[in-house]
Amino acid sequence: MKTTQTIIILVAAALVSSCNLYKNYERPADVKIENLYGENIPGGMANDSIGLGCMEWRSLFTDPVLQTYIETGLKQNTDMQVAQLRIEQSRAISSIDWGKSTQSYTLPVTASWQIGSFGSLRNAKKRAKVQVLQSETYKQAVQVNLIATIANYYYTLVMLDEQLRISEQTSVNWKRNVEVNKALMEAGESNDAAVSQSEANYYAVCSQVIDLKQQIRALENNFSVLLGETPYVMQRGNINSWVGPAEVNVGIPAVMLANRPDVKAAEYALASAFYATNEARAAFYPSLTLSGTIGWSNAEGTVNPGKWIYSALGQLTQPLFMNGALRAKLKISKAQQEEAKLAFRQTLLDAGAEVNTALSKIQNNAEKATYLDLQILSLERAVKSTQALMVNSPVNYLQVLTAQQGLLAAQISQVTNKFNCIQGTIELYQALGGGAIK
Repeated sequence: MKTTQTIIILVAAALVSSCNLYKNYERPADVKIENLYGENIPGGMANDSIGLGCMEWRSLFTDPVLQTYIETGLKQNTDMQVAQLRIEQSRAISSIDWGKSTQSYTLPVTASWQIGSFGSLRNAKKRAKVQVLQSETYKQAVQVNLIATIANYYYTLVMLDEQLRISEQTSVNWKRNVEVNKALMEAGESNDAAVSQSEANYYAVCSQVIDLKQQIRALENNFSVLLGETPYVMQRGNINSWVGPAEVNVGIPAVMLANRPDVKAAEYALASAFYATNEARAAFYPSLTLSGTIGWSNAEGTVNPGKWIYSALGQLTQPLFMNGALRAKLKISKAQQEEAKLAFRQTLLDAGAEVNTALSKIQNNAEKATYLDLQILSLERAVKSTQALMVNSPVNYLQVLTAQQGLLAAQISQVTNKFNCIQGTIELYQALGGGAIK
């Protein structure tokens, strides 16, 4: 009777002491999300920016050809398939009911029941569920990165197409200049220096055309592989067909970062570490395993329930003799939990900086576009006026060449700036977590 009372007292004490083992994870109060974009950033709340953070990718990337490529990539990209397999593995693990008693029947009839170590199984189950969420977040990260990469590939090709068109048209114009200079030299109104210089410019742009064609072919090959297909000539639209958000301002609330896969993963890692700490703490309490048969017998063949009682008492007191090892494990778990919290905080800071950089890129390139448009208009006038002067005075051929080179450079810069605006929107979409994933 005394032994039985001892067991009851130990079990009751353990149950009372382990109430805090069942506490659910809550975000630490000292992890702040205010001012992630910097306190000196102007602007108020922007509905367009907020909408971008919740926008499904088809609503942002409206080009039907691009949508087809994205759908193909999501189905055939190997990284996406691996991510799905990881989710299935995690779900298989989490489907185990860690707290459910197991029963087995043999001849003679036996049964076994397992009583968990006062919270360890419960925390293990919660940690397994968190790991499922982490695997799903991994899939989201792969999907968002894949969509953004496909969009970047697509619009890079579109940009190169436009630069190729400009360069090919320039090569036609500059070839005409060579012919004009040769005609003027034959008429005695120009010289070999002007002809040679105009030819050099023409050959330079012809070389640029070849380089652009090679870049396009190489990018198409890489793009095809990304989609899980063999290389082929890919269809695409025009860079001027891009339609982005009407206006993107600062003032995105930090709560929008909660959709980012890396932020989710960092907090899930913290939650997992939280439950791991609880699991380590729960190890201080005894684990009780009851195994019963129809009867117990001693050496004389008589029933001896006391034999089980002493066995149970040994299991209840076993953690007392492992105190040092358990304390070390708990200390390690606490340190890992603190490390996970620091990683979560740093992830939030990095996320805020990335959003701010993407916003700045969009705004600055939009402002830059105005000046590039004005620059091109001025250079087009300069080319026309210098060409007219060259007919009357061959010494002005250098001015013509300078104006032509400046115009080509400005036109290429204009196309690049348009691409940078598109890329900034893609980066903001990605920085906000890829919008609504479907």
